Formats: sequence, C-alpha cells, structure tokens
Amino acid sequence: MKNVLGILFAASLLAVTVISSAMAGEILLKFNGGIGVVPVSSVAGTQNADGTFPNANRNDVRGIPPGGQPWVIESLKADVTVDGRIRVDGRGLLLAGGNGIGTTGGQQVRAVLFCGPVPGFTAHSSGLAALEPDGDFRVDDVLDSAPPSTCENPVLLIVNAGGRWFAAGIPQ
Repeated sequence: MKNVLGILFAASLLAVTVISSAMAGEILLKFNGGIGVVPVSSVAGTQNADGTFPNANRNDVRGIPPGGQPWVIESLKADVTVDGRIRVDGRGLLLAGGNGIGTTGGQQVRAVLFCGPVPGFTAHSSGLAALEPDGDFRVDDVLDSAPPSTCENPVLLIVNAGGRWFAAGIPQ
C-alpha cells in the first residue's frame, strides 16, 4: 500500500510539473505587423513662413514620447508567453526622415508591453537588442515582470535606450 501511495504521489507531482511547464510556454499574446512612428499626431494654427506651425501635438503612446524623426518598419512578429518570455522578430526598422534617412541611427531597442486601460496600465520591458545596419533586430528575452494572465488593451512598443518609441506591433 505504501508503494502504491508513493507511486501515486510521484505521478501526481510529475503531472503538475508537466502541466506547469506546458503552461509556462503557452502563448498569451501575438503581434503580426508593425507601424512606424510619426512623431507629430496633429498641428494647429496658421502655418508660419518657415513651414512650421505654432501648435503641434506629440504622438505619445502610453506616456512614451516618439522618436524625433519618422521611422518605418518592414515587418514585425512577436509572441509573449504567460510566464513573460518575449520573442520579437523585427525587419527593416529605419529612419524615414532627416539626414540619417534609411539608416538605424546607431540605435538599440527594447520591447515594452503595456496591458490594461489608460490610465491604470502596467508596463513590462525586455532587455536591449542592437539594430543591424538593415534595421533587422531580434529580442529573445524574459520581460522584467510577467504580464497579467489577461492582458487587456495590449500595446507593444519598440523603444530605444533613451525611452522613445519607434514602432508598434499590431495585435493578432
């Protein structure tokens, strides 16, 4: 009888371990496609002689300011698991304006996942990844904190080391 109980206990423990391991790799969120940043969301007032406007609204997202120039991204795919692992494959993240047009501007980027409504959201960040000369990058990391089991209103931003966003993922 002791042997049977011992075997049942071991089998139960193994089942819990297997289920926990499987859940740890379970996909919580997927993003497919990317949107490059346009730094100004709107302008108002009469245009000045130099082409500027007296009032401009910065394109902040979840309190994160945009990069100073427009950026484009060819493609972006990302998966976030329930235990906070994030994998991002970005292609062609390049400056779309200014004197550095068509380059990476020597930037490094991180993925930042936001969950929840505004206000009241939580933010979860990866470590930095270098942009290759063609704008490709990969993030394979664990977020600094696990996202909630239900991530409402998910927003995935690709942010530089200075805290400015360059691209956003499109939730699937």
